This record gives sequence, C-alpha cells and structure tokens, in this order.
Amino acid sequence: MGSENAGLSRIFREYRNNEIITLHYNYTGKLQASRYQGGLKTEAVVFLFICTLIVLENLVVLIAIWKNKKFHSPMYFLLGNLTLSDLLAGVAYAVNIIMSGSNTLKLTPLLWFFREGGVFITLTASVVSLLAIAIERHVTMVKMKPYHEDKKGRMFALISASWVLSIGLGVLPIVGWNCLQELEGCSTILPLYSKSYILFCISVFIVVLLSILVLYIKIYRIVKLNSQRFGSQRKGVARKSQKHMALLKTLTTVVGTFIACWLPLFILFLLDVSCQVLRCSILYKADYFLGLAMLNSLLNPIIYTLTSKDMRKAILKLLCKCLLNSRDGKIKRFLDWSTSKSEKSSHRLEGMEVTVSSGNAMPSPIKPLCPKTGKS
Repeated sequence: MGSENAGLSRIFREYRNNEIITLHYNYTGKLQASRYQGGLKTEAVVFLFICTLIVLENLVVLIAIWKNKKFHSPMYFLLGNLTLSDLLAGVAYAVNIIMSGSNTLKLTPLLWFFREGGVFITLTASVVSLLAIAIERHVTMVKMKPYHEDKKGRMFALISASWVLSIGLGVLPIVGWNCLQELEGCSTILPLYSKSYILFCISVFIVVLLSILVLYIKIYRIVKLNSQRFGSQRKGVARKSQKHMALLKTLTTVVGTFIACWLPLFILFLLDVSCQVLRCSILYKADYFLGLAMLNSLLNPIIYTLTSKDMRKAILKLLCKCLLNSRDGKIKRFLDWSTSKSEKSSHRLEGMEVTVSSGNAMPSPIKPLCPKTGKS
C-alpha cells in the first residue's frame, strides 16, 4: 500500500512539473526550431482562421437541425452528432494553437495532456461519427423500413458508443499510457505520448477507415441490386444507370475526402513510430498534416448535410433571416446596388421573381435566392 501511495505521489509531482516539458521537447529536438520563441506564427494564424470557419459552419448546421422538427429523426441526430464533434474539434484545435508555441514550455504535463487530449477526443469523435452514420445507413438499407421508435435506441447507442470510445482513447495518456519515465519510447510529434500509444490510435483509425469503406461499398451494392430487381418496372435502364452513377459519385466523395484528409497524418504517425529520434525531419512539420486532417471537419457538413435539398433550404432560410432582418424585424434593403443618389427604390426579397432571357429568347423565371422569411 505504501509503494502505491509513493507511486501516485511521484506521478502527481511529475504532472505538475513543467520542467518535464522542456526535457522531452529538448530530447526530441523540437526546441531547435524557432517555433517555441515569440508569438503566433503565420501558419498558426491561418489555422486559427480555419478553426473559426469550422466552428461557424457547423454551428449554422446545428441550429438548422435544432430549429426544424422535420430533421428530428435518427439519421439527422447522427448528422447532428457529427456536426457537434466537428464544431468541438475546431474549438479544441483553436485552443491548442493558442496554447502552443512559446506557451508550450509554460505548461505542466497535466495541462499538456489536456491540450492534446482535447484534440484527440474531438477528432476521434468526428471520425467515429462517420462510422456511426455508415452503420445506420447500412442497417436502414438492409431492412428497407422507415424510422420507428425502436430506431431511436440504436441511434442513441451509436452516439453514446462514439463518445465513449473517443473519450476513452483520449484519456489513456493522462491515466498512465505515456512516456514520462522513458524518453526513448517518446513520440517526436507529441513528445509526452508513448510511441506504442500512437501506434494503437493509428490502428484504431485505420480499422474505422476500412469499416467505413466496406460499409459504403455494401450500401452501393444493395442499391444497385434493388434497382436491378425493381428499377425496370419504374424508371427504366437509363434511370437506373443514373442512380448508380450518382450514388457512386457521392460515396467516392465521402470516402475519398476522408482518405485525402486523414491518410497523410496516419502515414506521418506511422513514420514517427518507426523513426529514431532526430532522424526524420518531416516529423517537425506535423502541424500541416494535422491541419489537413482538420479540413475534414470543415468539409463534413458540406458532404453529409448540404447535399440534402431540405437541409439546403433550411440553412438558406436561416442565413437569410440573420443577414436580411434588421433589429426591428424588417428586411434590409441591401439589394439596392445603385450608386445614384436619386434612385431611392429598394428591392424586396419576399416573393420577388426575376426573368432573364434564355438561349431560345424565351423568358424563364428564376427563383429568389432566399426563401420567404415570413412567420413559420
């Protein structure tokens, strides 16, 4: 019992000793760069801007889902969970950037673990949420039934499992899976993380990636098989072919974007595990690879929600209300672009229709950019 208390006391002292940060960063060679001197670098400012876009974009999608009752279904809740995890990833990464650079050497190991763990947890939640969506889509395609009350249980189970896995994976270093006692086993990219822990995380992410890929291939095969069975009775061969191509393009975009954003970071971490200290200079450019992975959180709402016609309408209506309504609730007359002071007429968006000449000289109506913003 005494030895256990002594061990806990030692760990507690280590977690509060900021000299350990300097020791590990110096051992891995990261202090040789000028990054840990002065304020934020140019690339850090760019990444902060990207984080701001991630937060704003995902916040708009979350509000749109929350304000529209027709989106209160299991699949949209899963999309909302993905959006929430991406939003939190943007926040966590922004905090990470602000606490990086010269501020890194002022941190205690405990704060360092929280800084990096926040990014790990939220990014893992985003990745696992993609898997949860793929699972739900696959189950729905197999059963070919509309949503019922019993599906809410599966939806909550998938959401809970995604966060339990993410939090569990993110807190492992702070509960002991780190390299505070063995510098030789430390990661160069994340100097307080054990290489064995990094390898474990990459293995989990690769399994998730392969699972998403397999599930979407199965979904495509199910749709193709159903179209072959029933499509000729409804739409014909040409229509079936169009559906196949549209689905194939969507799945290629989904999986291709995920791979393009995450695979470089996976490869870099595998290189980190295999390289000896100070041997691989590319490891000191890891921020760019992590920034690329963060772009997936920027693109996820576009791929998974904005491709929905209903979601596009809901988001457009929400943005128009924010941009066009003045404080007293009236629509701003911002479409009056005339520079003439004598022209005082303003354009109203509600119900407005404009006609333009088409190629055959027949006028065709164009729908207003913003949907009506009347009372719902």
